[in-house]
Amino acid sequence: MSDVLRADDVHKSYRRGREQVHALRGVSIEVHPGEVVALLGRSGSGKTTLLNCLLGWETPDRGLVHVPGAETPASASWATVAVVPQRFGLLEELSLADNVAMPARLAGLDDPRGTALGVLETLRLGHLADRPPEEVSLGEQQRTAIARALVVSPAFLVADEPTGRLDEDLSVHVLATLREVCAAAGTGVLIASHDPVVVASADRVVRLSDGLVVDD
Repeated sequence: MSDVLRADDVHKSYRRGREQVHALRGVSIEVHPGEVVALLGRSGSGKTTLLNCLLGWETPDRGLVHVPGAETPASASWATVAVVPQRFGLLEELSLADNVAMPARLAGLDDPRGTALGVLETLRLGHLADRPPEEVSLGEQQRTAIARALVVSPAFLVADEPTGRLDEDLSVHVLATLREVCAAAGTGVLIASHDPVVVASADRVVRLSDGLVVDD
């Protein structure tokens, strides 16, 4: 089980004024290499908090998070766990190609820019490679963030609403690309989403409600 990204009995609470909010109440989840898992739930169900705990951006109050090859979730490299955040985090002073190439450069790939261009082409962005983020649409920025996550063929990919800015045709294309690229690399994918296209493309669906995993 050492090659599985997992959370075991994770609890997380917040203070909101006088109220104690129980965002996660004993959530356990596993993502295996090569599979696509859809994480569903209404706003406030705990999806983003769970992703944050898996990524080491937040620390659980109780429970454990295991990231293969990393001592702690926060210490995991991009090649271990790559992220597609809701706020894309693209650097405005860099072109799309240079944004995508950055993880490849940090990972020491031989041809970071060439690898980045190849991923951008796959996601129908090759013609925009030299533009800065401010000169492309939000949907194109979102696909750039996906390309940046894929460029080093990570062991796991965690994505928060990665099709939220895309029309149905592009959503289908992006998810097909994710499945193809990740199957070839053995990447395990966890996608938090409300998109029916994501649900249809997933190998498994995990539903959260009020901080708990629930059955369909």
